[in-house]
Amino acid sequence: MEFLFNLISGISLGSIYAIIALGYTMVYGIAKMLNFAHGDVIMVGAYICFFATMRFGMPPLAGVLLSMAVCTLLGIIIERMAYKPLRQAPALAVLITAIGMSYFLQNAAQLLWTSSPKVFQSVVGTINGQTGIALFDGALSISYVTIVTIIVCVIIMVSLVTFVNKTKTGKAMRAVSEDKGAAQLMGINVNTTISLTFAIGSALAAIAGVLLCSAYPTLVPTTGAMPGIKAFTAAVFGGIGSIPGALIGGILLGIIEIFAKAYISTQLSDAIVFAVLIVVLLVKPTGLLGKKVSEKV
Repeated sequence: MEFLFNLISGISLGSIYAIIALGYTMVYGIAKMLNFAHGDVIMVGAYICFFATMRFGMPPLAGVLLSMAVCTLLGIIIERMAYKPLRQAPALAVLITAIGMSYFLQNAAQLLWTSSPKVFQSVVGTINGQTGIALFDGALSISYVTIVTIIVCVIIMVSLVTFVNKTKTGKAMRAVSEDKGAAQLMGINVNTTISLTFAIGSALAAIAGVLLCSAYPTLVPTTGAMPGIKAFTAAVFGGIGSIPGALIGGILLGIIEIFAKAYISTQLSDAIVFAVLIVVLLVKPTGLLGKKVSEKV
């Protein structure tokens, strides 16, 4: 039962990583930039939900929706102010700007909400006073947070794949990803498409932040830093730019981390996760589902 419990816990944690990784993979796939401030948008979303539900007494669903709205607006502002002026700049300039934006958000959160840890109350309620379900005569217990996290991840993944492949806006995103110049000649507003991508990624970051803090209830200004890095690792692991790759990479990373903590060492679990990434990239540099792209010279 311990193995099954760890497997389910790994899938749940991996589902959170997958939701976060979608933001990285969409922005990179369309705008060809790495938004390292994405992890801190997670933190902002969790704080908004915390204050909405704990301090102002809003229902959990309303708190989540408010968090998504604020993070969506934040994502658009970040893109317009920090990244849009650097559209033609070298990749190194964009990378440094992303790191600077990440530290700005962390320090702004510390000034606004202090560095003292907040105890986040799960947005997933109880049923008949129980926080989970017991299986096999109580030998295995699965929390409702775990169940909701996995279900939400599947719903988001299916919805996003459908949106990108079936809608006119999704097809515009794919066109911009392939060739910005050609897309613009076909009448697609590239700037609006990129802003929409940041908006969607930031809304997903808000959901991930709420689910993360529901499972691990301590909230501080650096809450999103390590999950953000691990989610980026998951995106690279699965093949950055691939939506199904983000799902597979996130879940595999979560399972590896939980099993490493359970059977090897809690102190070495992060090192093991990144070591596995290095091995995968040595064998398959584009990631599990990544495609090799030939550049025109």
